[in-house]
Amino acid sequence: MPSSHSAFGSEPIATNTSSANGEEAVDLTRIHQPDIVLMDIRMPHTDGLTATICADPDLDTTRPLTPSPHTPGDRPALFCDNPGGSPSLSEVDRASGEDMDLRQMEVVVAVAEEGGFTAAAQRLHVVQSAVSSTVRALERELGTPLFDRTTHRVSLTPAGEAFVPAARATLRSAEQARSVVDAARGQLRGRVTVGTMQGVWADLHRPLAALRAEHPGVVVRLRQAAVTDIRQALREGTVDLAVVALDRQQQRGLATRLLAREEMVLVSAPGRTPSGAGPDGRVTLAEAARLPMVDFTPGWAIRLAVDRAFRAAAVERESTFEVNDIVAASELVRADLGVCVMPTSIADRFPDLDTHRFDRHAPHWKVMVVQPRGEAPPAVAALLRHMT
Repeated sequence: MPSSHSAFGSEPIATNTSSANGEEAVDLTRIHQPDIVLMDIRMPHTDGLTATICADPDLDTTRPLTPSPHTPGDRPALFCDNPGGSPSLSEVDRASGEDMDLRQMEVVVAVAEEGGFTAAAQRLHVVQSAVSSTVRALERELGTPLFDRTTHRVSLTPAGEAFVPAARATLRSAEQARSVVDAARGQLRGRVTVGTMQGVWADLHRPLAALRAEHPGVVVRLRQAAVTDIRQALREGTVDLAVVALDRQQQRGLATRLLAREEMVLVSAPGRTPSGAGPDGRVTLAEAARLPMVDFTPGWAIRLAVDRAFRAAAVERESTFEVNDIVAASELVRADLGVCVMPTSIADRFPDLDTHRFDRHAPHWKVMVVQPRGEAPPAVAALLRHMT
């Protein structure tokens, strides 16, 4: 009986050159080449394994593969790596077909978060068909579908809605277990997902660069979103920590560390002085409300702070423009189509525009790093040390 070696270790791969049912079997030693993807599918209630082999993931060329007999506890692996393209999600044949592994959970979570199988495959760097087969295999094990599939979208079923948070928690626990072992060995690895809002902290790149220099084994992912979405992500556990501006109510249930407190200013076109401005260029909220206003969309922390300040001063106003991009807001102001209220640190990025301080009731925000309460995983703690 010939043997080969898995790309995942030095353990030999046992194969048959003939099959019990008379079908032609495949010798893995003759298909271990870059352009071939091997996917294995566990057949329920049997001791055998059916495998699909394709030279191109888009082709439908299949041949049956029969593994050699084995006893429980053995690990007959049916792997074929694909160094020339995207790897497949080949799995070890198990003595029990009911086992659920972390990789299956990771795939389901990726599909749920990315909103589709193709996007999940790109995120995981695997072929799309491998993602689909992994999800189907897990659904068979669980006895229920996790996703509703249509031609236009993929959405979670009630069972999927219950499964994904538990899977996320399991993946986080496994990652933390690996991290503490690495830390005990004097190494630090793992992943940190950081949430942030556009323009909230100009110096965010500094702690990220410092972390990479100190711990190159830690992978950092950055997710930019509105403050309401980031807070939800913190609750769901899809973000480990965030640099945001939250009001007191939004801080509930989170551990916070203040990074900066900053007033906001009124930004106008070059040479444009708002009517009613004092000799020092200061303006009132009432005077600003009479001008065409460039606002950020609801949900942005800047918008929340501006709305709160105008309400506190009992001044009504209307938005002429609503944008979700700082550069777009600056272009509208530069064209003298309106004025915009923004934090000083952001206004400083556009030195050609004029800025005017408010004489009182100036909008402000507190920039802070926030995280779920409790002990932070080692990789997250390392990044926090560079932030505060």
